[in-house]
Amino acid sequence: MLTFREFGSQYLESLSRIIGNLDLDRFERFVDALLAAYDNNRSIFVMGNGGSAATASHFACDINKGCGYGLPRKFRMLCLNDSIPTLLALSNDIGYESVFVEQLKVFLQPGDTVVAFSGSGNSPNVLEAVSYASEQGAFTIGITGYEGGKLASLVHLDLIVPSNDMQKIEDVHVILCHMAMQAIRSRLGAEKSC
Repeated sequence: MLTFREFGSQYLESLSRIIGNLDLDRFERFVDALLAAYDNNRSIFVMGNGGSAATASHFACDINKGCGYGLPRKFRMLCLNDSIPTLLALSNDIGYESVFVEQLKVFLQPGDTVVAFSGSGNSPNVLEAVSYASEQGAFTIGITGYEGGKLASLVHLDLIVPSNDMQKIEDVHVILCHMAMQAIRSRLGAEKSC
């Protein structure tokens, strides 16, 4: 039986290999898409379920505050899983598969960007929202793991974490968000803030 120290060492070694296999060309396109939305004064919508919901919420916080602090113009990023009353009302009255798409029907404009986090790439509510967003002329991004699931084939840009371990996939999703936030902040010259 491994000691907890040995387990921790193996986990970090595995995580390091996954990070080393990331497609940085796709990461660059991801950051470029976020900057294009900013440059064109477009909205960015993010979403996810479970751990991916936490990542989407964290990402919106980092971009809205961390990339705009000290700049006269800010990002407009909205996390679709942050309003619990809205999610519960839509789930109860329409169905959980529609909790994201129904919000996009209210807010989305052609030219906006939609970022979907899904470890499996197969969450029905995410797939429905991304399909709708593409039909409405939004630029869609899927951040996934495993083989990308159904989401990878629906989006304009797929960024797949090459792993079959959900926790490590979610680890790397947060790393990608922090990388993007710092890259954007550096490019825009925003003040560093916590």
